[in-house]
Amino acid sequence: MLTITDLSLQRGGVWLLENVSLTVQPGQRVAIVGANGAGKSSLFQLLLGQLAPEQGAVSLPGGCRIAHMAQEVAASSRSARDFVLDGDFELRRMERELADAEARSDDHAIARLHGELDIHEAWSASRRAEALLRGLGFVDSDAERPVSAFSGGWRIRLNLAQALMRPSDLLLLDEPTNHLDLDACLWLENWLRKYPGTLLFISHDRDFMDRVATHLVHFDQKKLALYTGNYSAFEVQRSERLAQQQSSFERQQARIAEIQRFIDRFKAKATKARQAQSRVKALERMERIAPAHVDSPFSFEFPVADKVSNPLLSIRNGAAGHGETIILNNINITLLPGSRIGLLGPNGAGKSTFMDALRGTGTLLAGERTCGEHLAIGYFAQHQLESLDLDASPFLHLQRLAPGASEQKVRNFLGGFDFHGDEALSPIRSFSGGEKARVALAVIAWQKPNLLLLDEPTNHLDLEMRQALTMALQNFDGALVVVSHDRHLLRNTVDEFWLVSDGTVREYDGDLEDYERWLADRRKDDDEPPRRQVEGDSGSDKAASGSAALTADERKARKRQEAEVRQKLSPWRKKQGALELRMEKLQQALGKVEASLGDPDVYDDSAKVRLKELLGQQTELKRELEDVESQWLDVSETVESLEAELSG
Repeated sequence: MLTITDLSLQRGGVWLLENVSLTVQPGQRVAIVGANGAGKSSLFQLLLGQLAPEQGAVSLPGGCRIAHMAQEVAASSRSARDFVLDGDFELRRMERELADAEARSDDHAIARLHGELDIHEAWSASRRAEALLRGLGFVDSDAERPVSAFSGGWRIRLNLAQALMRPSDLLLLDEPTNHLDLDACLWLENWLRKYPGTLLFISHDRDFMDRVATHLVHFDQKKLALYTGNYSAFEVQRSERLAQQQSSFERQQARIAEIQRFIDRFKAKATKARQAQSRVKALERMERIAPAHVDSPFSFEFPVADKVSNPLLSIRNGAAGHGETIILNNINITLLPGSRIGLLGPNGAGKSTFMDALRGTGTLLAGERTCGEHLAIGYFAQHQLESLDLDASPFLHLQRLAPGASEQKVRNFLGGFDFHGDEALSPIRSFSGGEKARVALAVIAWQKPNLLLLDEPTNHLDLEMRQALTMALQNFDGALVVVSHDRHLLRNTVDEFWLVSDGTVREYDGDLEDYERWLADRRKDDDEPPRRQVEGDSGSDKAASGSAALTADERKARKRQEAEVRQKLSPWRKKQGALELRMEKLQQALGKVEASLGDPDVYDDSAKVRLKELLGQQTELKRELEDVESQWLDVSETVESLEAELSG
């Protein structure tokens, strides 16, 4: 599907890639990871023809249809539905030609275009566009609203829906989960796993990559490394590769030191001068192995508050909403020091309204809100970034809060958020979204809160910063209430979940997997009645979902069918597992061979036979690994198909 050959790419005089090659097979779903600024988005621009490489080539099949997600959308009077439908360029072209043919009364062209539209399934286009909107969290009435009526985050969702609407062979998505809530993330995962084309996506969401990716490409030291499997598999393989690299580096350093000692000792002796000179040349020829630098640039914590109250905050007989509209009723909660709450709930159920009620910012329309004497709230939401002073530096933001703090103390604190040197003193106006989010988090941490209210804190943060935030929250001694689509963050920082749904806030007796099933059942209940309704029937009975609407014989038939599918599935899963085990062994063997090739002794003239043998083994292992990966992909597609049949 995609072949990159001997590619070198630079932006603004900085080399992003040097002499890289990569092959992506049809049907693979490839996650792309790497540090911010490594060149991930530039790779997409290259594939879209918006950039030209300094050298090398990018090859795609002829006629390859590419869909990509735009990062911005201008205000428009077009309805959300029409905006999404605009993603299907062919549909819009045929509609324009049909309108033109009708204006000319060209019956032949009209008949031809109606045939083309029927093949294109134009009759279902509006329904498919609306299904995309619902999946991404829009309500039905939003379909008629103009694009200009939506905020920036919701326009990003419209961009995503438009990209998914376009028929494509290659789909490029740049951080598609930014600005999505957990419900929309789960829906998108399922949609992408069924996507029949090749997918390349940039993401910083570990769970999303684990659920979607079949392969992973890592931007590392101006190279592209392809890994088989999802993000968790990449972490294992990457750590093994780094361990081998570090071992090779240490052996090479020992060899360099040995050669250098020989040179220093004998270069002045006539009898040894020629040998010393040969070793100087050997050092010059040696390809240096880089040490494995994998330390995160982030290391910070939320300092312990000076004083803490118990309880910190309580609401009794509360009602929350906006204006005269009540969204949540009967709110009765108490937050104690050490409470660690994750908020779950469908989009629009009132999670942000509840967070505002906790803050005391006006959404609590009734009831009693009682604050502890020493309550200190640290609040983060995306709109908080807009309240930052764009002309102030990270240093000045903190200095304003504590004028008496020493310059070194402020600089040390900012260093944990990777603001060093001049960057700590630069106005944040030109900062990226992720950098501004780090400033906002630094401001919160600096104030030593004892209650953190975090609303989607990981948007725009890269993997390293997300991990640092997770570690900081684990060590936070205060209370925490968090809304996040990042399941890795939730699993590792909260002790219990509260469900915001159907006008209430209540404890949720389940985990994230239970919540996903709850959402699926809820979505099924919402979606199925209109599809199953028959003429002359209200749909109240025949639209019922699940086994309750089936007769005993129908349930038996369904169970027999599911048993048959499971029987078919079992050998395919075993084959999939065997292939994964084979890939792992091949990767280990290849790692050992490449480690041996990292030994400088193997390039001595006396080791020519050994070098030739190792190079042959490397070629054969790579060929076999590619073959097994191809088999694994075919088997995995069959497994997914059978699993979908079983779940359906």
